[in-house]
Amino acid sequence: MKLTGVELRWVEMPLKSPFRTSFGTQTVRMLMLLRAVTDESEGWGECVAMADPVYSSEYLEGCADVLRRFLIPALTGPVDGVSVAPRLARFRGHRMAKGALEMAVLDAELRARGVSFGRELGATRDRVPCGVSVGIMNSIPELLDAVGGYVDEGYVRIKLKIEPGWDVEAVRAVRERFADVPLQVDANTAYTLADARHLARLDPFDLLLIEQPLDEEDVLAHAELAKVVKTPICLDESITSARSAADAIKLGACQIVNIKPGRVGGYLEARRIHDVCAAHGIAVWCGGMLETGIGRAANVALAALPGCTLPGDTSASDRYYAMDVTEPFVLDDGHLAVPTGPGLGVTPLPDVLDAVTVKTEWIPV
Repeated sequence: MKLTGVELRWVEMPLKSPFRTSFGTQTVRMLMLLRAVTDESEGWGECVAMADPVYSSEYLEGCADVLRRFLIPALTGPVDGVSVAPRLARFRGHRMAKGALEMAVLDAELRARGVSFGRELGATRDRVPCGVSVGIMNSIPELLDAVGGYVDEGYVRIKLKIEPGWDVEAVRAVRERFADVPLQVDANTAYTLADARHLARLDPFDLLLIEQPLDEEDVLAHAELAKVVKTPICLDESITSARSAADAIKLGACQIVNIKPGRVGGYLEARRIHDVCAAHGIAVWCGGMLETGIGRAANVALAALPGCTLPGDTSASDRYYAMDVTEPFVLDDGHLAVPTGPGLGVTPLPDVLDAVTVKTEWIPV
């Protein structure tokens, strides 16, 4: 098919409650949606970069610039989802921007072919178990109330964001109140190897994993940390490709991998990481970046792959948003259904999309 052009759409999605991690607090999720228009169909993509370069080096306006100046103009002539990454490979980095563009083109292709995202990726389930990520709170009673609410809603796994000063006592309180709930923690690179003994104090709480405790570039330090703590180490920010996943596994830096498609350059690379991990007996799960229903649909499809043996951060729409830009994803007995329609299986609701849109830009090819 031939790409006619891509519409960039900046949206602001108010969060139902502030979401605090070790790198800051969000009250509004600012993100960018892409609409790829081809001579056969249209497709949607979602750029998961944040407004500021705090989770990664990428940020929204930077993504818009590289899409506008380099990535979209590179897709002249016949194109399909598989061809996007090779054609963009000469441009270094910018994985979130590349992933969003690949997603939009792939969605357009699959809609034209009448094939679902899940089928294309290799999903083996029609629904996936859902975990929820709980941000850093102002007090432990507030944390316990929040966790209790999510348990009552049916979430099958709880993830607690931690940072120095909000870790052992918070985890202890949750584990004492909710003894049987699968529990894990996420540090978002907030610690150093000097904190190894301190992090080992989390071992008695029967956690599924400690996610990305050290800096993303400290893969060797994670391997050293794994010798000190008994809780499995899960890498997030450190994993940017199938190659980096293979290297981390060989070094013994992780026992589990969190796959965030935007972080690794798209869903096709995410599938490669899944396959590499499966070949080495490494469990994977699908992380989240507070996506709208567009990104959530693709994440649910990825989470249905056979190697995704742990619940992901594929929460229901109402975890973060009072109103999603698509028909909402609704929790059913702790699970979300995998869309079966062509492409992503969801489309934006025009009135809602217009209400949250800040600006648009059309980039012809």
